[in-house]
Amino acid sequence: MTAPAPGEAAAKSSIEEVERQFAHMLAAARRTFKESALAVHPSLQPLGFTVLMTLYQGAECQQGAVAETLQVDKALLSRTVSQLESLGLVCRRSDPADGRAQLLTLTAEGRARFESAHSAKRSRLRDRLETWHPDEVERLSELLNKLNERD
Repeated sequence: MTAPAPGEAAAKSSIEEVERQFAHMLAAARRTFKESALAVHPSLQPLGFTVLMTLYQGAECQQGAVAETLQVDKALLSRTVSQLESLGLVCRRSDPADGRAQLLTLTAEGRARFESAHSAKRSRLRDRLETWHPDEVERLSELLNKLNERD
């Protein structure tokens, strides 16, 4: 076996560092989502907060589409939506176009609680990024967009 060329070794090392940093960011994101869920309601799990975020970004949405978007099991999502509904955060009704499907919307209370929790989460990120030079923030945005591009 031959040793990798110096450029290849450096690239491999850089990629490994990116992987470590992403693992760190994902752990921080999980903590943030847990904290945000608890800010909405003490018994709310992170998936519940993610459902609120998904519904906040759009209008009424089919429950199956939310499950697909979030890549979660439909039964797990159904239990989560039942909890959100019992907390008065989400309204669920039959889809008139497809009686088998359920339509989900945020209630006014759900919208208000999400906005409050989300505002605190966003301000933590903004506080960190505001210490950066604007060119660095723009470059980070460009690189994340490039990384997230789909084929």
